[in-house]
Amino acid sequence: MIAFSILDLAPITRGSNAAAALRNTLDLAQHAERMGYHRFWLAEHHNMPGIASAATAVVIGHVAAGTRTIRVGAGGIMLPNHAPLIVAEQFGTLESLYPGRIDLGLGRAPGTDHATARALRRTLASDPEAFPHDITELMAYFAPREGQTVRAVPGSGLNVPIYILGSSLFGARVAAALGLPFAFASHFAPAMMMDALATYRTNFRPSNQLTAPYAILGVNVVAAPTDEEGRFLASSGREAFANLRRGMPTTLPPPSREFEKDVVPFGQLPIEEVTSVSMVGSPATVREGLRQFISHTAADEIMIVSHIYEHAKRLRSYEIVAALRAAAA
Repeated sequence: MIAFSILDLAPITRGSNAAAALRNTLDLAQHAERMGYHRFWLAEHHNMPGIASAATAVVIGHVAAGTRTIRVGAGGIMLPNHAPLIVAEQFGTLESLYPGRIDLGLGRAPGTDHATARALRRTLASDPEAFPHDITELMAYFAPREGQTVRAVPGSGLNVPIYILGSSLFGARVAAALGLPFAFASHFAPAMMMDALATYRTNFRPSNQLTAPYAILGVNVVAAPTDEEGRFLASSGREAFANLRRGMPTTLPPPSREFEKDVVPFGQLPIEEVTSVSMVGSPATVREGLRQFISHTAADEIMIVSHIYEHAKRLRSYEIVAALRAAAA
């Protein structure tokens, strides 16, 4: 049975704050564990008033401490913002505290605007070739060679699975060359998804971590008792995304009829023409969308994102999806 997982951005809703968002994130992770989700990832974004997971490793520790069995990790750490040694030490510490449960997903985007990227890195020099080099340096800290001068403590000798994130062919080629799992951002940038999957699967080289390609695909899901309610609840995410596209990121707004637009079910348009992969509506509508998507992509795992203003209804959406997966088993 295909694994279902969760990508959470620790959303800060309008009128609330980061403390409440982080409490809700932990509550969602605890529910996800009971519902049978495979892993719970958090993403690194900076200077975003609606996202509380900027200090991603810290939030991962918060979630891992409050759960027992679900895998917890980064989806992902934006590696250009950090020295590989620092990342190895952070995730070596997490793996030492919560052994066998920590994932490290790596991306090459800054996860923010240019001014904030400069504040994070003190430079905007961008060399795409530096990303695979930084990954191999990071991997070396977990599996040090004899005589290595610089060691990650904690980190050295620990098994922290690494995943490559991407929204283009570049990430697919890196993941294939290194023999690592590939997580594609189809939830917000699906245009190159099928080409990226083909590139990854065709060029994959087995590694010590992975013997065959493994593709995780992001999907937006807003599930509710009816299609009408699902479309209404999804308006929060649509408004927030529209604000971000205009360069005016905001907290997650409550649902609004003004931003409630018809949702085109998955499969009615070519994947290259949609701006996000989304399943919105009743259990039957979401089930059919997921069925078509999994059949179309042959995904190994689905990473579900749900931008829903009210926490209780966000939990309900994930409960509906978990029940759909169980019924399909």
